[in-house]
Amino acid sequence: MKPRSAAYWVGLVSLPAACLAVGHDLSADNARYVMALEGAAAGPFLYLGAKHMFTGFDHLLFLTGVLFYLYRPRDIVLYVTLFTLGHSLTLLLGVAAGWRVSSHLVDAIIGLSIVYKAFENMGGFKWLLGFDPNPRVAVLVFGLCHGLGLATKLQDYVGNGDGLWVNLLSFNLGVELGQMLALALLLSLLLLWRGRAGFPAQAFAVNAGLLCAGLVLAGYQFAGLYFA
Repeated sequence: MKPRSAAYWVGLVSLPAACLAVGHDLSADNARYVMALEGAAAGPFLYLGAKHMFTGFDHLLFLTGVLFYLYRPRDIVLYVTLFTLGHSLTLLLGVAAGWRVSSHLVDAIIGLSIVYKAFENMGGFKWLLGFDPNPRVAVLVFGLCHGLGLATKLQDYVGNGDGLWVNLLSFNLGVELGQMLALALLLSLLLLWRGRAGFPAQAFAVNAGLLCAGLVLAGYQFAGLYFA
């Protein structure tokens, strides 16, 4: 691949990095809206969950890395299921149990999850360690981290009492619906791209861009943790 072409792909994937710092935060308008709700509000929380995932650049970049070299439908279903189980578990438990974890720390780990997956896709672990760590375990563990990130954003806004579980489950269902729509788009783009002759060389550059984007997110959040 020509250096100019490689720089183009790296820059293209790194472009969302500036947005990653608030990738799955709630907007001020959304926060005010849900805080004004009383009791069970399944519809609004369903919509909020779908929007939250579909516009969550950090989650989408990680899923792009996970799907990058998956070709068989059963592998795609397996890895998406592992990620879904992980983030659903910590989202539900984190909010219901009131876990208080630094959002900066969790978001930094989410950034590092993107770095990890991109480095794996580039063959980095094979080169560095001589083997690849179990990718299924990694996706499940990072799914837990991503769910905790969602929980840190939601727990201050979801209602208490009788409406808690309705709102929480509705939000989680919305997250899954948003994830399905995003995955359908990502897979469609990957299928089109994989058919092109330049895919192998471009794939390395795009994963380098993913790695850079993850580093930007992690560095930003670590700085926020340090200066908070």
